[in-house]
Amino acid sequence: MATVFLGLGSNVAPHQNLRLAISELQRRYGPLEISSVYENAAVGFEGSNFLNLVLSLDTDESPADIHSQIESIHDMAGRERSKAKFISRPLDIDLLLYDDLVLNEPPITLPRGDVLEYSFVLRPLQELAPELVHPVTGLTMTEHWQQFDQKKHPLLLCDLVLTSR
Repeated sequence: MATVFLGLGSNVAPHQNLRLAISELQRRYGPLEISSVYENAAVGFEGSNFLNLVLSLDTDESPADIHSQIESIHDMAGRERSKAKFISRPLDIDLLLYDDLVLNEPPITLPRGDVLEYSFVLRPLQELAPELVHPVTGLTMTEHWQQFDQKKHPLLLCDLVLTSR
């Protein structure tokens, strides 16, 4: 059984869409470990703030199968595909880590580069799994968070529970 980490974000009806995603992921995979929710400004474009979180789940599914499940949930939230990388979206679910697998088979890259690039991914991941070792760098998520320029993408911890833990 693999431990998988997913990043979830939304800036279009975020409470509704993040609840939908968590509900669907629980239905498909069972118990989830869920980080706190963080609010941050849109990155790369002008838009409403995003709500972001990271969750973990255990599964026997392959990364490709998980990717298919993610795309199905995106469709449920009404996400439209666009060539633009930085746009508002009802739901964005990213496969961040799959155990210690290193993989580059587009559209899947593991570990996902966002883990070390964005505070709204690294901070909730570090909260959820502080001693988790990045499979490429060999550093823990806590070590990466301590080295991260936390002013680059400021975060606001939200007092929001999207599901019972």
